[in-house]
Amino acid sequence: QVQLVESGGGLVQAGGSLRLSCAASGRTFSTYAMGWFRQAPGKEREFVAAINWSGGSIYYADSVKGRFTISRDNAKNTVYLQMNSLKPEDTAVYYCASGRPGSRWYDGVPAEFGSWGQGTQVTVSS
Repeated sequence: QVQLVESGGGLVQAGGSLRLSCAASGRTFSTYAMGWFRQAPGKEREFVAAINWSGGSIYYADSVKGRFTISRDNAKNTVYLQMNSLKPEDTAVYYCASGRPGSRWYDGVPAEFGSWGQGTQVTVSS
């Protein structure tokens, strides 16, 4: 298993940008697909973006497509989420997660991800 720690959240005005980071422990990080999810108060956890081990396959939720960019640096054991043109409805706790080996992680279903970080709060003011 891999252990994950998110950082980079905060308070930003609508239209602003933030970059989230997720640092992973373990030497096998480069073998995992990685994903970002978010959960707003009173709502279910929802898929945001996912990336395969090499960065060659990337998927986004329709709600963030064109505004958010997921990337990874396997040498640094880190996955990123660059968030631009933020909207108040992007307000949520953001979690990174590692895809289970052999799973359908690209479906963006939380059950396909085995390890989760503690989350980082993103608040977008109007």
